[in-house]
Amino acid sequence: MWITILLLGKKGKGYGCVKKIGIKGTGAYLPERIIPNSFFEKTLDTSNEWIISRTGIEQRRMVLPGQSLSEIATPACKQALQMAGLSASDLDLIIVGTSTPDMLTPSTGCLLQHRLGAKKAVAFDVSAACPGFIYGLSIAQKFMQDGSHQHALIVGGEILSHRIDYEDRATCVLFGDGVGAVVLGPSKGRGEGEILSVDIQSNGNLWKLLNIPGGGSLHPPSREMVEAGLHHIKMQGNEVFKHAVRYMSDAVRKILENSGFISRQIDWFIPHQANIRIMEAVAKQVEIPLEKVIKTVHKYGNTSAATIPTALDESVRSGPIKKGDLVLVASFGAGFTWGAALFRM
Repeated sequence: MWITILLLGKKGKGYGCVKKIGIKGTGAYLPERIIPNSFFEKTLDTSNEWIISRTGIEQRRMVLPGQSLSEIATPACKQALQMAGLSASDLDLIIVGTSTPDMLTPSTGCLLQHRLGAKKAVAFDVSAACPGFIYGLSIAQKFMQDGSHQHALIVGGEILSHRIDYEDRATCVLFGDGVGAVVLGPSKGRGEGEILSVDIQSNGNLWKLLNIPGGGSLHPPSREMVEAGLHHIKMQGNEVFKHAVRYMSDAVRKILENSGFISRQIDWFIPHQANIRIMEAVAKQVEIPLEKVIKTVHKYGNTSAATIPTALDESVRSGPIKKGDLVLVASFGAGFTWGAALFRM
């Protein structure tokens, strides 16, 4: 005999059924300070032409001294809440994907909860490097599908200008600062926006190819750590490039297979905005035309966990993404970690 058990929560709410989740609002904040490629020409053996040809980056944004991640995340979150028609008090969950939190503890999620006044929200950080936003999306979906959490705020943000070696030409020209956010809520489907599929993966065997070695328990904060440059991003660029193309392409194929869609049905593809050559290589591998690829890397550089939500917000507010469009996102970063998601706006 088969017995079906329906778990009942408070006020008789069914927690056993799987609910549909959709994106209700988006927001972003990019610092006002613009750093053009010419900034690096003054101190490094490089040029505007070399940087653009190798990366596609023309400029990036950097915070002012003293600005924290939770500070610049606050306006992005307020924008997302406003678009969703919600207040901070409606939030049940706050997840911040970042590698550059305000401090080691408490989490930036808790500090953001305080800034927003989201008193009932559970708040925490996810350290998954560039795919941190997709990781947060996946975690929130699991929290929400049983109906126990109704509204979630997912943030992807970084202040990487504090973590780059301005004498290392291979890395310092790549990165910028920024924050993006989305608000998730219940969806009825049938024309409403809906998250259709999310997949996340990791391979810790390759951690040495991209890391920030200092600041944790292995190399605790100290004058010696700073003098040795251990608080800066260390990257083996050629190897990272190859793995990024492979893993992001694999993630896209898996998402399409799991969801039952094919590449030509995708309206817009937002790959991680790390390097235009990586983005174009992935698009070619998964057979998505370049005219469907959203590009912001030329304006903002690689903002790690912020690249996808900031590009999404800009494309929703200013075009070309419209309600009902099928949007695919994919990212890859230190860990190695990678992931992809498919949703209808």
